[in-house]
Amino acid sequence: MTPAEDAGTGPGSNARPGPGARAGGRPGWGSLGPAGATVAPTAAGGGALLPAPVPLLFLIADTGGGHRSAARAVGEALERAYPGRFAPVLCDPLGGPDAYRPLRWITSLYGPSIRLTPWIWGAIYRGFETAPALGWLDRTVFPIVARPVATAVAAHRPAAIVSFHPLTGGAAIRAFEHGGPRPPVVTVVTDLATTHPTWHCDQVDRIVVPLAASGGACGASSSSSRGRYVEIGLPVMPDFLPGPLRARERRALRRSLGLSSRRFLVVLTGGAEGSGGIYQRAAAILRRFDDVAVVAICGRNRSLQRRLTRLAARSGGRLTVQGFVHNMAHWLRCADLVVTKAGPGTIAEATCCGAPLMLTSHVPGQEEGNAELVVAAGAGRHARGVRQLLGEIDRLRRDPAAIRGMRAASARLSRPHAAADIAALLAALTAGRPAR
Repeated sequence: MTPAEDAGTGPGSNARPGPGARAGGRPGWGSLGPAGATVAPTAAGGGALLPAPVPLLFLIADTGGGHRSAARAVGEALERAYPGRFAPVLCDPLGGPDAYRPLRWITSLYGPSIRLTPWIWGAIYRGFETAPALGWLDRTVFPIVARPVATAVAAHRPAAIVSFHPLTGGAAIRAFEHGGPRPPVVTVVTDLATTHPTWHCDQVDRIVVPLAASGGACGASSSSSRGRYVEIGLPVMPDFLPGPLRARERRALRRSLGLSSRRFLVVLTGGAEGSGGIYQRAAAILRRFDDVAVVAICGRNRSLQRRLTRLAARSGGRLTVQGFVHNMAHWLRCADLVVTKAGPGTIAEATCCGAPLMLTSHVPGQEEGNAELVVAAGAGRHARGVRQLLGEIDRLRRDPAAIRGMRAASARLSRPHAAADIAALLAALTAGRPAR
């Protein structure tokens, strides 16, 4: 977590400065001097007036980790390409302190629901694809979500609003329904093969999609909306961008992480929520193979982490357990095989690292079709049950050529420049707009 995510600013600490704002050497914070200029220290100890950074409002929600991760990636890309020029502000209008309290409670149920009762989540997802349900959302939920957005807009006067969640793009438009000049609104779709209709909003200025097919699912097929869709990809943090490592570099990285450089290494992950049956799969792999090492990354699932830690104590050093990690790129790069659910963020990060994928499950609704996409590209395989997973691992651990082929196909599937391309799009849309 960056300082920008850990500490809040603005009304109710709901809107937070993200990567890009600078002050006192502390990333994520903007300190305005006289007449709206940022004061930068000089070598003589004085101050030189620099143009104030242009505020951008990034709308996210912590339903999974992908929305926040995508926003951070775009913020980092803006800072790399345009140092000090932009000051992104993170705002969570669904689960932040200024959000409607019942909505905060509902949002908090997302993680437990996809872990424990994914079929219920799938039914809700599909139910809200219908026209009556979408109309109900527009009349009831979007106005509620729009209130903290309007508060953040009044506090920060952004030059553009970027929505990274399907329920915040329409809310951004709603925030201006009572008048006032509206800045450009951009939606960055963080799903992959399947996209929900709520990602589509006729009034936003641009919709960034990971695939051309995603735009079609959102409604880009009509001539009136086709020009608003831009196929760029899913943004990832710069840690994932150098690409795959050579075999010697992978062995060195494993040693630096305290892992054996000789064993076939399987990395198990289930996104930020630690879903996808990680415990059962880790236990089965350890029982079946004595020459396979396992790393289990549990995300925010502390109960899973405790159970796996007890299992690790009996594994003879073959199981390494991690919680929510900040060096995910290291674990992906050093793996012989990444076993995971078909989450779009994990797929985007793994392909940028050139990691071979074994997809074992998906969240009903938004993750449907992702496994088929990866398999069709040759970047991974789909194992629907533990028995099939063990069979695939048994074959692949004895077939280095197959692993090399999957690794190369994974790298070809990646979109490593997506964050930079989105940053360039935002810079173009805000060109000529004054800073706050």
